[in-house]
Amino acid sequence: MKGFTLILIAAIACTAAAFEKPVVVKDMPAGKDIQGRITNGYPAYEGKVPYIVGLGFQSSSGGWWCGGSIIGNTWVLTAAHCTNGAESVTIYYGATWRLQPQYTHWVSSNDFVQHHEYNTDTLHNDISLIRTPHVDFWSLVNKVELPSYDDRYNNYYGWWALLSGWGKTSNDGGVTEYLNCVDIQIADNSICEEHFGTTFMTPNHVCIATPENKGSCSGDSGGPLVLHDGNRQVAIVSYGSALGCEANAPKGMTRVTSFLDWIRDNTGISY
Repeated sequence: MKGFTLILIAAIACTAAAFEKPVVVKDMPAGKDIQGRITNGYPAYEGKVPYIVGLGFQSSSGGWWCGGSIIGNTWVLTAAHCTNGAESVTIYYGATWRLQPQYTHWVSSNDFVQHHEYNTDTLHNDISLIRTPHVDFWSLVNKVELPSYDDRYNNYYGWWALLSGWGKTSNDGGVTEYLNCVDIQIADNSICEEHFGTTFMTPNHVCIATPENKGSCSGDSGGPLVLHDGNRQVAIVSYGSALGCEANAPKGMTRVTSFLDWIRDNTGISY
């Protein structure tokens, strides 16, 4: 019986070791300079993604770049690993060229609403809100809709969605400052479970399989995954493989439908 127990423990340990521990997308290997990029995507035309914002975070130890989405006149949605440890952020609105926005707003960390149960180890509850000055909507600056409560149990497997962000387009490529997009199909969560294990991939996540290395990378952290059908944001870029953006590994995203109550309680926004 003792021998069987030892074999069982060894088997469990081997199984656990087979899973990769992911890293948040902004920390994926990405070369130097700015972190953000969409791999193997295409350039966005002006006004294609009016809801995306660039987020230049600052802290006493340095700065980093993330993406986010406008969900209301005074609210931006992003990832908790982007706001975590930041003292302020400059929000870039209506930009196709990263540093040529229609306008910017500076916001201090007093207006960050980071999920109180965000876990830096498991990356659970990787979601934050940023309260902003009022912005008016027009063709280049507009909100993205969130899923309705009727969709809270929809897993979206097989649905096509748009991912967007700025920056480099390969692990070693030069920096491109232009907004890029990629069309990607949402995968079954089991694809990410097989790679990262169920500690990191939970029902509160969305999985993208990144065939042909299409997907998010580095500073695309916090950016939106928006359905083609209905233009609704269903996920937030969260984590990927430590082997890099072009490792052809799946990526995990925070599932927005799991946090509709939290978003409503903090912003009053619901559908």
